[in-house]
Amino acid sequence: MTTMTPDEIRREMFENAQAPYGTARNAHAEALGAAAEATGDPELFRRSLVVMIEAYEYSAERTKMVVPFARLLQEYDRDPGAFSSSEVHNLFWRFKWVSGRIVESPEIPLTAVDGWLKDMERRYRLAGYSERAVRQSEFYLADAIGDQARMERAINGWAAAERDRMSDCHACEVNTQGWYWARKGDDAKAVDVWDQVLTGGLRCMEEPHRVLARALLPLARLGRTDEARTYHLRGYRMVRGKESLLRSVGEHIEFCALTGNESRGLEILAEHAGHLGALADVESQMEFTGGVLVLLRRLMELGHEDGATVSYRGTNRTVKELHELLYAEATDIAALFDARNGTSLVSQRLVDRIGQQPLVGSLALGVRSAQLPSVAASSRAAAPHTAARGTEDGGADEDFSTLLDRARTARRQGHPSAEGLWAQVALLAGTGEKGVGGTDLADPALAGDLLVHRATAAVTAADPTARSLYAEAAVSYRTAGQHSLAARAHLAIAGCATQFDAEPAEIRDLLAVARRSAQALEETEPERLRRLLGAELTTLRIESHLRERATTEPESPVDTRLVAELEGFVATYGDEPAARTAGPGSVADLVADSELLLAKLALAVDGLDRSMPLLTSAADRLLAAEQPWDAVEPLSIRASVLAAHGDLEAAETTARTALGHAAELSEGADQAAVRMTLADILLRRGDRAEEAAVHALDATHWLDQAGLAATTGARARLMLAQAYAAAERTVEAAEVLQSALADLVELDEGVGVEARELLGGLLRDLRDPRAAAEQYLLAAETVKGWGEPRFEAGFAHSAAEALAAAQLHGEAEAAYRRSLELWQRIGGNPVAEVRVLRSLAWLAAEDEQPDGGLARARQLMEQAASVVEGAEEPAMRYELAQTWQQSAQLLQNALYESESESEGDGDDKGEAESSAQARATKEQMVRLLDQAATLYREFGADVIGERFQCVAQAAWAEQEMGRTDSGIARATALLEDSAAWEGPEATTARARAERLIEQLSERP
Repeated sequence: MTTMTPDEIRREMFENAQAPYGTARNAHAEALGAAAEATGDPELFRRSLVVMIEAYEYSAERTKMVVPFARLLQEYDRDPGAFSSSEVHNLFWRFKWVSGRIVESPEIPLTAVDGWLKDMERRYRLAGYSERAVRQSEFYLADAIGDQARMERAINGWAAAERDRMSDCHACEVNTQGWYWARKGDDAKAVDVWDQVLTGGLRCMEEPHRVLARALLPLARLGRTDEARTYHLRGYRMVRGKESLLRSVGEHIEFCALTGNESRGLEILAEHAGHLGALADVESQMEFTGGVLVLLRRLMELGHEDGATVSYRGTNRTVKELHELLYAEATDIAALFDARNGTSLVSQRLVDRIGQQPLVGSLALGVRSAQLPSVAASSRAAAPHTAARGTEDGGADEDFSTLLDRARTARRQGHPSAEGLWAQVALLAGTGEKGVGGTDLADPALAGDLLVHRATAAVTAADPTARSLYAEAAVSYRTAGQHSLAARAHLAIAGCATQFDAEPAEIRDLLAVARRSAQALEETEPERLRRLLGAELTTLRIESHLRERATTEPESPVDTRLVAELEGFVATYGDEPAARTAGPGSVADLVADSELLLAKLALAVDGLDRSMPLLTSAADRLLAAEQPWDAVEPLSIRASVLAAHGDLEAAETTARTALGHAAELSEGADQAAVRMTLADILLRRGDRAEEAAVHALDATHWLDQAGLAATTGARARLMLAQAYAAAERTVEAAEVLQSALADLVELDEGVGVEARELLGGLLRDLRDPRAAAEQYLLAAETVKGWGEPRFEAGFAHSAAEALAAAQLHGEAEAAYRRSLELWQRIGGNPVAEVRVLRSLAWLAAEDEQPDGGLARARQLMEQAASVVEGAEEPAMRYELAQTWQQSAQLLQNALYESESESEGDGDDKGEAESSAQARATKEQMVRLLDQAATLYREFGADVIGERFQCVAQAAWAEQEMGRTDSGIARATALLEDSAAWEGPEATTARARAERLIEQLSERP
């Protein structure tokens, strides 16, 4: 480096300033500083010190800026006159940065820190600056050492002093002022102070990044969890991967740990694992590590101490191992500060932080995170037994009896709580004095009930032992004289045989046994009709399944025989009193199930009208039978059908009714389905995106709990992202969608493409065009095999626009060419073709090569015009006008560039030639603008804005050529044409035209 010339050093300093902040940029800045000092050029050396300071400030090595700043200050004291006014200003401005860094450096004694602050105060006073920045720096020191009285004096002096050129940026000041109130325990006051940063009113390079992180726990403590969720999603995207904001990353990890989102916290930790361990800025290290330790302690409390975390110093560590290592490091740093400060404050604050208890049991964030493995099942299972042991005087027996009655009633009603209640019964029955194990119990009825519970669980788990368990249950029920329950068990045996693909003959034999068992029931048995109808309905469905298994023909949308049989079933039994009543013997749910199945079969062949009365009747039956939880599904489907018919108001009412009846549903998938239905309807209404997001978020939570995050949960996240996007919550939409993208792509090609298209738009809005282009290109590749080239063409065009915005001109041109080729091959869409050609023209105009640029751009514009020239369709005539207008704009841009380059040439002949060429260009530009304005005139008030732009541009060009009257005539014609037009656009255009006439008339 010492052999570099001053020009080489300047060039490399400029290039280094464009590099990402971090250790690599810092190291290069240090090397350039040494090279600059070696040249003996004072100005270059001063510049290199500034480059070093700025690099350190936005990295994890902030405290290293103290040394180069001290050198810079020495240079100023040695020769103040060598510093320009702007350099002096920047020197004093950076004094504040260094004051903070000195406080954060435990190796610097307090006497030296106080001396630095006094020097800062002296220099600011002599320079005529307010003491506001000095008192702010003093506040940081007082807080660090726990001097409450000095902190109060400092913050009062800070507030009283006037803001001036040395005052910290307003957003940064608000950050610290809110932090002061949070430190005092007044969360509400802190959030109130932060509000102007949180809501976007104040911002800077590191705000609202830091405030968004700092406000998370105060908001959660205040119960304002919706805001906390929003700020986590917004804020983490801002701080992710930024070295200078590691303490904010730690705050996001801490928030996740204290809101039931430990897996999300682990994912954030994994993204920043490279920053674990020693950092030059030890306070940042301690603050970041403190947030990580909150997470690790919480994971240990949940039983995950042996779980894997991240690699640390080249070795993968368990939760417990990593906690021990980081705890030792953080407490060592805290001890350094305490030794310097003469207190135990920093260590105590660290211990208090790590020991925090959760603020929320489980706050749904919407983003996809891998679930933690279940490790506490045994301890959770033991809890009910401990709670139900009761007293020695028989209380436990009474509790068991009550619980058993509730479980039996719930099973008879088909209530969603039934299996949960039976799980408690099974636990108590297996550990109490009544015996051990299902069939060993003295009460055969209870033994049968418990066997059915075990069989139900086996069916859910696709365990073939379910069949034998139901057979044992039937025996127990017969022994107990409960023949109705035995008949139900026989029917379940047939269902199990079907589920596990038994031979058709065996299945039919089992169905016959179930029917005979139902028929043998006494006429006085309240459940007899229910058992008979249950056997009949189950037989219809199983026979349909067996027919499907037996056929080799292509599968038809519906089984028409099943439809006829179900219609007959409903017609025969639908008017029975038991089909619309509650209580023992009710068959309302069986008839409703038949109607619901008929509705679904109708919808499979687009029978919307046919499905409506069936869905209505099914829901009405179930509500009349006091089974509202079962009415949720037909009501939800009915809401979707109403939405498909366009009756969104009725659809919303029906969906809300369904949601109201869903309170007792226990399955996460069921809870999610009704919420997704309502969210979809609200999104279609167009003005309910915020509420739609609430329901979609709830759906993601339920599906995550049900273990369906990768399937239905991914669809729910897509809907949540759509709702956030519609509500203009772009960052949240992108975060949610990116977390679910891999699942959506895996789930279904069409859904994956839809997700990529939405994500591309979100990333474009977030000014990340390179990432947006990647999504569009991946979507284009996916749809290539669909046989619909227009999809590929559209995505290629979107990708090209994003690539152009990212200044990747070569890649953008290739994508535009791909889109153009596809549109030309497809044919029939000249509008799309013209737009691609115009985009290519503008891209060519940016070509800085001497032989490229304008000539190619004009050729492409002419090619675009030829595609729609002579067309009569309004859409194509509008595109032609656009093409002429943009062609004129190309000429004007080239004219300005040419005039700028020719200034100061001093060549009279060259100037004359340039002037003649410029006049010819202006003439051509005016012709194009006149052509465009004439076409725009056909569209009246709809495009008066575009027409005015053409008129104004042409008028000024003619004024420059000495033809002012012609320009005034154009504007006057526009005024006359639009005199009777109404609307804000017409009013604005008329006012602008009148002003244009005044301006032209004033010019000589």
